[in-house]
Amino acid sequence: MKSKSLSLTLLTVTSIALLGACSGKQEAPERVVSFSKEVAPIIQKNCLECHMPNGPGEKASGLLMSSEEKPAEVNYDNLMKGTRFGSIIVPGDSTSSTLNRLVEGRADPSLRMPHGKEELSDADKLTLRLWVDQGAKNN
Repeated sequence: MKSKSLSLTLLTVTSIALLGACSGKQEAPERVVSFSKEVAPIIQKNCLECHMPNGPGEKASGLLMSSEEKPAEVNYDNLMKGTRFGSIIVPGDSTSSTLNRLVEGRADPSLRMPHGKEELSDADKLTLRLWVDQGAKNN
């Protein structure tokens, strides 16, 4: 009898613990940002006009976001290479990444990117921030 009572007690305690764990608010998993499907289209739409071969952005900073062979497509390696002044992306650290500082308006307003165009949407800024924070992978 003691064995049945103990088993029933353990079952009840375990059930309560499981219900408590399951009823708590669950954090939504952070989405994994795809460079090819999400980041490249943002850059293509907002940045390539200036940062293509011989474009004004490439001439001013040395930042080439495409390639000579495919000037209308974002080139991951060139983007990661950065400018003549250094990298614009610090994988894993959007706070320190120049790309994020410029598109989010955290730098001098005269340097906000895209220069002379409408600023990126909050959703696009978030996508870029998540991508950099996730390691700026070529995925």
